[in-house]
Amino acid sequence: MQALERAAVVQYAWRGTWVVVARGSYDMQSITPLTDALETAARKHPKVVLDASDITFADSTLLNLLILTHQATDLRVAAPTQQVQRLLEVTGVDTILKVGATVEDAAAC
Repeated sequence: MQALERAAVVQYAWRGTWVVVARGSYDMQSITPLTDALETAARKHPKVVLDASDITFADSTLLNLLILTHQATDLRVAAPTQQVQRLLEVTGVDTILKVGATVEDAAAC
């Protein structure tokens, strides 16, 4: 079994949008740093983009966090990996969240 990559979060401002970059694997054991980052971003910024291009694994824990964050701010998802995109599609969350191919696209949609 392949070891899951440790989760990491980076944040930055970009053209009036707050960007949260998620890297690694997200489940119940590793979601806390991303939860903290998105909750803080939602309180401080009217538009937040989650750069999901480096998420190696995600389950319903991430999905729940995205829905809660979407309820608190204008959340967009940028460059979701194939696994994340599939999770969004299978659950229908892709019809609720704005998804873009890049951070720039997500911020503009």
